[in-house]
Amino acid sequence: MKIDPSVLDAEKTYRLLSGIVVPRPIAWVTSLSGRGVVNLAPFSAFTFVSLKPPMLGISIGHKAGVYKDTAQNILNNEEFVIHIADFPLMTALHESSAEYPPDVSEVEELGLKTLPGEAIKVPRLAMAPIAMECRFRQCLEFGEARTRLIVGEVLMFHVREGLMQNGNIETEALDPIARIAGPRYGRLGEIVTLRTVLQTSYSEP
Repeated sequence: MKIDPSVLDAEKTYRLLSGIVVPRPIAWVTSLSGRGVVNLAPFSAFTFVSLKPPMLGISIGHKAGVYKDTAQNILNNEEFVIHIADFPLMTALHESSAEYPPDVSEVEELGLKTLPGEAIKVPRLAMAPIAMECRFRQCLEFGEARTRLIVGEVLMFHVREGLMQNGNIETEALDPIARIAGPRYGRLGEIVTLRTVLQTSYSEP
């Protein structure tokens, strides 16, 4: 089967790619509106883009030419928090993807407790096993749909007690949620550990 992307509109391309690029980690993002309303939304086009300093990137689209509240809030206030949700938070994470007016807080609608930020003004979710306080660093727009890749520097990591062993996150204990296509999610299945591949350094002649 061959598919020519030039004949697909943005929605059909999204359906295709979201079924191919799986599973995807989910950035569960809190941000503040100009009126101080705490916005909460999940984004599954998400990864890290730098290690020193640590930077994370989330891709945010728009509907009918209007960018989602999260993008507007981040560009206006230059602060946000990215959370990693675990399985017990799956329902709340999914329901936070609903379209709410800008003056409605998804955090309040879902009855989620927050804690004040330490490095920024945006609060973080108390129940999330991982929260990363971020400051906006760069915004790039791509393609005809003008999708925005928003990059933020992590100023503070908050990690639930018991999740770290020898400086590493215990993935099974984290129990992260992965996004599949459509309103479908996944959990970790079997984890396979392979031997470490030795890296060889080649000196210049």
